[in-house]
Amino acid sequence: MKLFSWNVNGLRACMNKGFEDFLAQAAPDVICLQETKMQREQAAFVFPGYEEYWNSAEKKGYSGTAVFTKQKPLSVTYGLGIEEHDKEGRVITAEYPDFYLVTVYTPNSQRGLARLEYRMQWEDAFRAYLQQLDTVKPVVVCGDLNVAAEEIDLKNPKTNRMNAGFTDEERAKFRELKAAGFVDTFRYLHPEEVKYSWWSYMFKAREKNAGWRIDYFVVSERIKDKVQTAEIHNDVFGSDHCPVSIELDFE
Repeated sequence: MKLFSWNVNGLRACMNKGFEDFLAQAAPDVICLQETKMQREQAAFVFPGYEEYWNSAEKKGYSGTAVFTKQKPLSVTYGLGIEEHDKEGRVITAEYPDFYLVTVYTPNSQRGLARLEYRMQWEDAFRAYLQQLDTVKPVVVCGDLNVAAEEIDLKNPKTNRMNAGFTDEERAKFRELKAAGFVDTFRYLHPEEVKYSWWSYMFKAREKNAGWRIDYFVVSERIKDKVQTAEIHNDVFGSDHCPVSIELDFE
C-alpha cells in the first residue's frame, strides 16, 4: 500500500502548479493533504478513482486537511473530539482493516512563539488520542508536524534554536511521542540521511537547499517492520513543502 502526504499550502494554488500531474504519476493508494486552505465547494476539480474526505477550518482560507483514498475506509472521523482543538480542520482519521491512518496539520508556534503554550496543550491531547487508537489497532500518522526533531533535520540548527519548529519544548514533545511507542519511519530507514521537506519562500532557500524536515510518517512501533520504504520527494514542486511517502506491506 503506497501512502503519500503533502502540505500543499493551498490546494487551489497547487492545482495550478501541477498537482493533478503529480497525482497521476505517483498514483498513491492514499494521499493525505494538509493546509488545503479551502472548503470543498470552492473548487470544481475532480480526482477520479479516489474517495474524498475533507476537514476544513471554520476560518476561510486557513489550515484544513483532506484524505483521498482508492480503498473506502471502514470509518472516518474528524478532529480529536475536543472542541478547542477542532475548529481549524487539523485532523482526519481513516480506519482500514489493518491500521488507523491519521493525517495531521500540527499548529505552528508562530513568530515570537505566540502560540507555543497552545501548541504544548495540542501535543498532549494529540498524543493521548493516538495512544487511545493504538489500543485498538496500529496507527499510521502522517502530515506536517511543524517540528524538526533533530539537528540533522534542518540546515541551520544553531541559528534556529528556539525558533518556531525547533524549540526545545517542541522537540521534547516529539521525543515523548516516540517514547509512547511510535517510530519516525524516515529516520528508522535512513538514520544518517540529510533530506528536507520544507523550504522558506525567502532567500532562495529551496535553490540553496536550506530546508527543514518537518513532514513525517510516524507508525506504531509494532508495525515498523511493515514499512518497506520511506521517502522524501524533494524533486516535486508546487508548494513550499514537498511530498513524503511510505509503502506498507501487511501481507
